[in-house]
Amino acid sequence: MSMTPRIVNCPICGKPVEWRPESPFRPFCSERCRKIDLGAWAAGEYCVAGAAPADDFSEPAKLPE
Repeated sequence: MSMTPRIVNCPICGKPVEWRPESPFRPFCSERCRKIDLGAWAAGEYCVAGAAPADDFSEPAKLPE
């Protein structure tokens, strides 16, 4: 039984990409689009929502007496 590969759009340029193990850059269409996305992460253009980190200048935790 042959299954039709799922087609997704490249998140950078929108070009259709087959979602298969043989597609080395999926979900991107090319190494170029993969590197553009990596550069956007490195530049801080994307972020993952989460709790704010603790302030480094807060009161130190008290040790049990």
